[in-house]
Amino acid sequence: MKVPVNWLKDYVKIDITGKELGDKLTLSGSKVEEVITTGDEIQNVVTGKIVKIEEHPHADKLVVCQVDIGKDELLQIITAATNMKEDDIVPVALHGSVIHGGVKIKKGKLRGIMSNGMFCSEEELGIAGDKPVHGLMILPVDTPIGEDIKDALNMTSSILDFEITSNRPDCLSIIGMARETAATLNESYKMPALEYEISSSKYINDGLKVEVRDKLCRRYMARGVENVKIEESPGWMQERLLDAGVRPINNIVDITNFVMLETGQPMHAYDTRYIQSNNIIVERAENREKFVTLDNEERLLDKNVLTIRDGDRAIGIAGIMGGLNSEIREDTSSIVFESANFDGTNIRISSQKLGLRTEASARFEKDLDPNLCEMAVDRACYLIGKLNAGEVMKGTIDIYNEKIEPGSLRVNYNWINNFLGTKIPQDEMAECLNRLELNTKIEGEDLKIDVPTFRSRDIKIKEDVAEEVARIYGYDNIPSTIIKSVSTRGGKNTKQKLDDEVLRALTSSGLNQSISYSFISRKVFDRILLPKNSVLRNAVVIKNPLGEDYSIMRTTTIPSMMESLSRNYSRKNELARLFEIGKVYIPNKDVNKLPQEKNIVTIGIYGKVNYFDLKGIVENILEVLKIERFSFERESGNPSFHPGKTASLYIKKDFIGVLGEIHPNVLDNYGVDEKCYIAELDLDVLYKYANWNKEYKPLPKFPAVTRDLAILVDEDVLVKEIEDVIKEQGGNMVERAKFFDVYRGKQVAEGKKSVAYSISYRLENRTLTDEEVNKVHDRILKALEHKFGAQLR
Repeated sequence: MKVPVNWLKDYVKIDITGKELGDKLTLSGSKVEEVITTGDEIQNVVTGKIVKIEEHPHADKLVVCQVDIGKDELLQIITAATNMKEDDIVPVALHGSVIHGGVKIKKGKLRGIMSNGMFCSEEELGIAGDKPVHGLMILPVDTPIGEDIKDALNMTSSILDFEITSNRPDCLSIIGMARETAATLNESYKMPALEYEISSSKYINDGLKVEVRDKLCRRYMARGVENVKIEESPGWMQERLLDAGVRPINNIVDITNFVMLETGQPMHAYDTRYIQSNNIIVERAENREKFVTLDNEERLLDKNVLTIRDGDRAIGIAGIMGGLNSEIREDTSSIVFESANFDGTNIRISSQKLGLRTEASARFEKDLDPNLCEMAVDRACYLIGKLNAGEVMKGTIDIYNEKIEPGSLRVNYNWINNFLGTKIPQDEMAECLNRLELNTKIEGEDLKIDVPTFRSRDIKIKEDVAEEVARIYGYDNIPSTIIKSVSTRGGKNTKQKLDDEVLRALTSSGLNQSISYSFISRKVFDRILLPKNSVLRNAVVIKNPLGEDYSIMRTTTIPSMMESLSRNYSRKNELARLFEIGKVYIPNKDVNKLPQEKNIVTIGIYGKVNYFDLKGIVENILEVLKIERFSFERESGNPSFHPGKTASLYIKKDFIGVLGEIHPNVLDNYGVDEKCYIAELDLDVLYKYANWNKEYKPLPKFPAVTRDLAILVDEDVLVKEIEDVIKEQGGNMVERAKFFDVYRGKQVAEGKKSVAYSISYRLENRTLTDEEVNKVHDRILKALEHKFGAQLR
């Protein structure tokens, strides 16, 4: 929220700069995002008096001006402007000056004649607003010559841009921030004038009735004004609105906006000519009801959207925006001011559903105090009289069924000191709270606090009171203390240590970590070719998604990794080596229980790689986790992967995950023409089998005997099956069986392949003889011949 400091000064005494005020308010708990000083970028622009104007000898549309800027000699400036005359005082940008937009001005020749700067318009000074600019800015005749333009136009005022948290709707107003400023500076503040004169003899109740049919409207006030004169607002009001980021429109609309910014209570004005039934009804819309809002956009409403209605038709969406069918026009002569309070949750949901967020909805959705309504409508009527914009009618319509009353709290001041780690005297605590209009009395060791309704949603427990004391006393005044609790030894738990081991294994394998959203769209299931009856399509649905693309929680990480790979591919990256450690969410059969969260590590690679590169990365993970008894089994039933180049990983009988080449049709769906390889592994099961104990054994004392084995087997015989036979027949004598070659060619019959192993034989307690090795080697070969029909090459 933008708060002009000059506006704050209307209600509280401020003798410090905007920057200093921003710093003090930040220390007292009001988060200042930015301090904007009007005219900061304008440099070296002064006021000057045009002494002489002559035609340019070489250009019909240029004139040569002699300008007095308060120095010994005149300054020559050439311009194409036509709205000035001799003796006019104008802004002059000198050589080396900077104007709006950061534009630098330098002297130079125009058609052969030197120009030592330029004259400025309102636009070039950044103060034009929305009005079109024609010609130079002509200053008043009594403007001093040679004065800095920022001083002449009072462009040194500051605007504070606050981030207002959801628990402080009272601060979404100039009055609210004036209250905070007064408390911070230990000054008093004054409320705006609310007393108004009833100048009409008519009663609003004679021509209008209001009926509230839904509890979503907590209060509805209406007051009438006749003999309205629609015209521009005075300059001071337009300046206030522009500084706060609101565009002036006309005096009536500007009054409603001014009051909203000032008090925090949104208001709306209806042209009474268009309330045809003379009956305003607050109730929900009809399903699929169409309604055109003030921005001339047609909105499709439903039964959950609260509306303001003229009989059967809507004339406004409650708390969000009025309707085009009842807007204030140039010939409006009679209006109804609406000052109402609506349920914040409903306003937020309706605003999101309609894609329509306004200054009003931003306030209502934070649950405003219904007692603000009266102050706002009184202030609007006061401004009607001040601006001579109409005659206020007698009477007020006020429907307020469940009135909110001030609350109270009792807190022991010793508890507050113990909680904050301070030694603040009790009377000083009471003073801090009183500065915030939390009327506080001292009763023994207790503080009895009356909580006004504008803070009743924020101050409910004793910890809230302690926070108010701390921020007004000054966070910078609270001493640092050692935490009073049982100290614990810092360190990582077992899972965190295992995470680190996996991270090291993956980064050491040349992979980069990626992060993706856990929110996905149902469309991705079709892109990875999941069957319609797949259990993975049963996903947790998000109630308030950012959009359809983020509407469910993922049950598989393959789409997320494919998105990352395809994004790299579309950006012409020749290769990608990625991994992600994230979660998938499996719905619980009991809808009242939270979904199951599984920790998943996903690996995705493409570019000069094959399946064995991926398998090697997975084996690196298994190695660092000290997992030995695992197996890879052929996988052909996963529709997202190539059926002939995919494996499932098992540890004992537990399924760990799948790894392999992505199916070509999936690659087409993601627009990738490069083979991609992905592994999706369950980290929770991996950690279940991880062996954290490190065992060391001495280097072998006795030499190994190495024998190569090359055999012909059928094409469908798996390498793993051959390895299992070698280990089974070799027993403890086989130290290692390393697969190093597979060959298919002219010397090998069709349907066959040649597989080669290097087998190392060793015993720990003695040296093996050739006879012993030959015996075991022959036994292995015979077992392979018997089981697979293998032939020695």
